[in-house]
Amino acid sequence: MKKLLLGAVMLLSFGAWAQKKAKLDPTAATKDAALNALNNAYEADKKTALQIWDFAEVGYKEVKSAALHVQHLRDAGFTVQTGVADIPTAFVATYGSGSPVIGILAEYDALPGIIQTNSPERNPAPGKTAGHACGHHLFGTASVSAGIAIKELIASGKLKGTVKVFGTPAEEGGSGKVFLVRAGLFNDVDAVIHWHPDDVNAVTTTSALANKSAKFKFYGVSAHAAAAPDQGRSALDAVEAMDNMVNMMREHIPQETRIHYVITSGGKAPNVVPDFAEVYYYVRHPKRKDVVEIFDRVVKAAEGAALGTGTTMKYDIIGGTHDLLINKTLAEAMQANLDKVGGVNYTEDEIAFAKKIQTTMLAPVDIATAGKVKPLSYINEGNSGSTDVGDVSYAKPTVGLRAATWVPGTPAHSWQAIASGGTEIGTKGMLVASKTMALTAIDLMSNPALLSKAVEEFKTSIGDYKYKALLGDIKPALNYRD
Repeated sequence: MKKLLLGAVMLLSFGAWAQKKAKLDPTAATKDAALNALNNAYEADKKTALQIWDFAEVGYKEVKSAALHVQHLRDAGFTVQTGVADIPTAFVATYGSGSPVIGILAEYDALPGIIQTNSPERNPAPGKTAGHACGHHLFGTASVSAGIAIKELIASGKLKGTVKVFGTPAEEGGSGKVFLVRAGLFNDVDAVIHWHPDDVNAVTTTSALANKSAKFKFYGVSAHAAAAPDQGRSALDAVEAMDNMVNMMREHIPQETRIHYVITSGGKAPNVVPDFAEVYYYVRHPKRKDVVEIFDRVVKAAEGAALGTGTTMKYDIIGGTHDLLINKTLAEAMQANLDKVGGVNYTEDEIAFAKKIQTTMLAPVDIATAGKVKPLSYINEGNSGSTDVGDVSYAKPTVGLRAATWVPGTPAHSWQAIASGGTEIGTKGMLVASKTMALTAIDLMSNPALLSKAVEEFKTSIGDYKYKALLGDIKPALNYRD
């Protein structure tokens, strides 16, 4: 009898606790359901991420990677439109009906010229020409998984509204999202959620650099470099002259500017005057207006180089991205969810991996960092990178996070990032991201006041600015990695 009474008391106590929890957070049960679903999906998601890590397809060539994501979304019940915005590997997957409409961004392109196995020592992967040195195999997989978790909640009646997963190729220099924004694919979306692999767990509260890029092509006259050099006009001379002028220009531009380039073609044989040469330029600055002005000066340097070397020049715009607008309303909501999810805990084997790979780094960081969440802190114009998420943030209220998918101290675009991303260190960080995004989407779909406040902040940030893509009206440069 005493045991029965004790059991009854415990049930009543649990019921009172559950009621209190539900009153404090009406979404608690819904969020718990999402977390359980993502935990259950983890093994399948890990398999997907490592498949795409192995594919390592570069921008606009992510045929197998995009197809895998599309298949999973269709299998989950989404309606998927492929080949959007004139990009074969872009897609929009939709589930649900009515408002609110929440978008989740997915990336999946790799970087050319950097390859590595999942070893903590330098070990280039045989037969590869590209690698996921920025972790986009994790990015796309987490976003798709979060989208499917939200779909299940809509299907079960726990949420109302629409979720859209945007497959956005070629973030690395191809400005894929810009074309989706330009095509109006975000017009009916209320808010957008994204994330990025990193070596810390933090909500993104720092802007990004606006960016404009182009390939400058010079055409000359070939000739025998020894027997008839006077008959030649070197396209390589023009590239070198342009580079010299731009490098001198660095003294006379705002110090926050970043200009970098690679010579992508410079001739084939020293004894032949090159009749074609090409150089690929990036121009970056915290303010989009300054990027445009500085880029125009780079074009003038190219024109002068052609004039001085007796060659001709044309250039093709490859990409152009806005700076990133930070929405503090959404950042605070996402921070609460990231705090709930927590960081990444390493096993003993993973700690040994981390210590070994840190011996190859110039600035290793405490391994325990991966298990912590950074507090919210806003830094204006502090980022040195660029992202086409910037253009999305000028279209709709946007929020993102970074999750520790790499060993602390790992720089992006490094072989160490590829190595970590090919292990469970990477996929466990991916799970942090998928959970945080799903919980934030639940908040946005359950709390009209939160969404309304975010929209008002967005309108204030935009002011009277009328969005215009920095890359103009060009078509996507589908072969920019060739």
